[in-house]
Amino acid sequence: MRLLSLQDRPFHRVRFLNAAKRGGTETGHLPFLRGQVDALPGGLDALLLTGDLQGVVRAWTGLRLLGLEVVTACASLAAAGRLPDLRRTGVLLAGDLYAAPGGDVRGASGNATPVWAAFAEAFAWVTGVQGNHDTFDPHPDTLERAHLLDVDGVTLSGLHVAGVGGVIGDPARPARRAEADYLAGVALALERLPDVLLLHHSPAMGTAQRGDEALSRVLRASPPPLTVCGHVHWDEPLGHLPGGASVLNVDKRVVILTT
Repeated sequence: MRLLSLQDRPFHRVRFLNAAKRGGTETGHLPFLRGQVDALPGGLDALLLTGDLQGVVRAWTGLRLLGLEVVTACASLAAAGRLPDLRRTGVLLAGDLYAAPGGDVRGASGNATPVWAAFAEAFAWVTGVQGNHDTFDPHPDTLERAHLLDVDGVTLSGLHVAGVGGVIGDPARPARRAEADYLAGVALALERLPDVLLLHHSPAMGTAQRGDEALSRVLRASPPPLTVCGHVHWDEPLGHLPGGASVLNVDKRVVILTT
């Protein structure tokens, strides 16, 4: 499965609150983008890719996690014929799906399982990796149609997905690995020859696409057709590796892939 194109104009946006740099909250707008691939897994009409949904949305019941609102928005868009049937859509999550209850704490860590559960209930299946701000209670693997990846892989609807969670950092802190251990994990995941490599950490792809240069070297040595990442936001979400392989940054964006 190769990514052929990515539209730069959003077809939908979700307004949300996230933590401002100087305290309190600020309003953001989560863009929904369309992309085209050369082929989709059997039995699916679309794939949804997203990550770093660290925000909250005002609802009549109060503030709710941005990821929950994304699921609600997708259901409304599908009912209006603007998205394919959600039961024929697979989901890939790049991690960091939690926000503080008021949306006013930068870098808050907490339970991302409710977001996983909402995607798993509404869509054909969901797979993803842990972000460095995600905890889980209960573990996503206890949910039907949900598969959390970490230096392993899964085949869903014929799509081979491998994933490595967390970031490079102090291994004494949650969801972090020493650089050598993290890169070794990515190399092991690539040995599975995945159609999609799912990461939270981003490789460095240029001055406007910040990330980790050592991770870039590992990917360039054995590039999968599509790498999905997050953790840092790229204004230009699409990068390229040798041989035409794509790197797609989904930090604070939703991407819908169809043929």
